[in-house]
Amino acid sequence: QVHLTESGGGLVQAGDSLRLSCAAFGSLGFKGMGWFRQPPGKDREFVAAISYTGGNRFYSRGVKGRFVITRDNAENTVSLQMNDLKPEDTAVYFCAVADYERLIAPNNDDADSWGKGTLVTVSS
Repeated sequence: QVHLTESGGGLVQAGDSLRLSCAAFGSLGFKGMGWFRQPPGKDREFVAAISYTGGNRFYSRGVKGRFVITRDNAENTVSLQMNDLKPEDTAVYFCAVADYERLIAPNNDDADSWGKGTLVTVSS
């Protein structure tokens, strides 16, 4: 089991940028890493994922072009750079670890390990 800790959430205004980070403690093997989010009153949804080598990245339609996912395997971290934030991006953001193909599978809401989440609030 990998322990994940997110950081970087906060309150921002629409149009602002924010960078989330996730530190992983434990062996990641060759797993992918990703971000999911849960808006208020809604189910958790996929945001972005990155393969172990970083050669493959996948984004949800709602964030593609605005968010960028990166990882540093030497530091066991994954980050999510969020630009041009919108009020609909308001959510608790969770870091996750699993096989990359599993993370990006349609309607997937499952992973090997989850962080506890960090809250992002975007005001209009």
